[in-house]
This record gives sequence, C-alpha cells and structure tokens, in this order.
Amino acid sequence: MNTLALGPSWLDPDYLIQTFGLIGVLVIVFAESGLLIGFFLPGDSLLFTTGLLVTTGKLDTPLWLVCTLIVAAAIIGDQVGYLFGRKVGPALFKRPDSKLFKQENVEKAHEFFEKHGPKSLILARFVPIVRTFTPIIAGVSRMNYRSFITFNIIGGVLWGAGVTLLGASLGKIDFVHKHIEMILVGIVVISVVPIVIEYLKARSQSKRARAAGGDHGAPDPQQGSRGRHAKR
Repeated sequence: MNTLALGPSWLDPDYLIQTFGLIGVLVIVFAESGLLIGFFLPGDSLLFTTGLLVTTGKLDTPLWLVCTLIVAAAIIGDQVGYLFGRKVGPALFKRPDSKLFKQENVEKAHEFFEKHGPKSLILARFVPIVRTFTPIIAGVSRMNYRSFITFNIIGGVLWGAGVTLLGASLGKIDFVHKHIEMILVGIVVISVVPIVIEYLKARSQSKRARAAGGDHGAPDPQQGSRGRHAKR
C-alpha cells in the first residue's frame, strides 16, 4: 500500500506501522495520550491505518488483540499524564516555551477542560493536541481520581477501539481499497481541521486585542484640542 507523503516519513502512518509494527503503534498511542512530547504524533490516522492493515492481512495480529492493546496503551498514557500533572501542578503554566512545548497548548487544553469538565477526557480523545494535554490538566486541577479513571477508560475505549474498528470495517469495502491514498489523506485532513480552526481563532483574537490596545492608547484629537485651548 502506497500512501501520499504529506510530511516527514516518520509522520506517515503506513511507514510507521510497516517499520515498527504493532509495538510502534502502541508506543505512539501511549506518548500521544499523556506525554508532553507526543502532541504532534498522528494518532487518528495511525489507528485508522492499523485497522485497515489488519483487515487486509498486512498486520498479522488478531483485530481483537490489536484493539485491546491500543485501548490499554491509551488508558495508561492518560494515567501517566494525570500523575505528571499532579506532580508538576501550577508550575506547568509557568514553563517557558521550547521547540516541543508551547504554553498556548496548555492554555487551550485548560480552557477545554474548564468548559467541558470531566467529560473532556472523552471528547479530547478526538481532538489532536488537546488529547495530549487534557489528562495533564486534569492532574494539575487535582480532578477526583475515581472520576478520572472512569472517564479515562470510556474515552480510551471509544477512541482506541472505535477508530481502529472504523479502519477495519472500511477496509473491507472495495472503494476504500481502490482509493486508499485519498482515504488516508482525508483522515489526516480531518485530524488537522480542529488545529487550523483553533489557530485561526487565536490569530483573530490576537488581532482584535492589538487593535483594541491601539485604539485605547491613541490620543483623542478633540481632547488635545481642548487641552491647547485650556492652556491659552
């Protein structure tokens, strides 16, 4: 199966699976679920491609076992993220930016968590970048551990098994086999859409803030005129 190169080969799901096998998939799912450095990894397209390769026989592992291991990796990853957040605490919001860490990603995840509450652990699974930082924010906020475990398991099952099974199901359709390249590109695009929306929203808010600041700081011509008349 040949896929369209959308970026570096190490971000191509097909390349990753063919090179590192199921172990590589599990490591990536674990990292993207709760490690700060995992936010850029191709989680959705990777799971979809994994299910597809199982169905086509190019990944020689039973589908039920693949789904079970992926769900376990996703749940454990979130668990690690939560514990990391509890340990680091509010200091995470003061950490300086670097090539692999941006404070804005933490702020977005925090806003997402504040808006949706505990269920954010489920919803965030389907939002790139946010799914990496949300369990960490839950730890920073010291979310009730029992509630965290419950929503973590539900989210891990729905995302890990759900997206993989979707790929496996669609892999049985002839149209998908004939247009596999287009399907994978579509999955990647869908994964990126939320990121683009958030970027454009943040850019628009930044422009409005600068414009408001400029208007506020500009001198009032009429006031200046009145001042000159007063001096006279």
